[in-house]
Amino acid sequence: MPHQDPLDAALLDRAFMALADPVRRNIVARLSHGDATVNELAEPFAITKQAVSKHIQVLEQAGLVTRSRDAQRRPVHLDAAALERLTAWIDQYRLQAEGRYRRLDALLESQASERIPKSAPTPRSGEQ
Repeated sequence: MPHQDPLDAALLDRAFMALADPVRRNIVARLSHGDATVNELAEPFAITKQAVSKHIQVLEQAGLVTRSRDAQRRPVHLDAAALERLTAWIDQYRLQAEGRYRRLDALLESQASERIPKSAPTPRSGEQ
């Protein structure tokens, strides 16, 4: 396993813990389509706006979203770079696993071709 900076590990831990909750995953999915306010994010959920705000705070602390002020609006923004870091972390292990599977496939294929007997000549018509 590659060495990982403790700060990076803590950020990964917070991000994955934040994404473990289905409400927060739905918020991230919604924000992938564009910025939204707490009120807009709360619409599809049968929970209070305060609860949605707490979910957003968890996502903020994990570095997955940010908020800004636009006059009276306080839109929430998805941090695409944070998602890219998570994807890159997952990809390094996916690529390692794919490499192992390719090597295993090649080994199994070579063993199978060794076991298949050379085809015997086919009998001519009338011979048996």
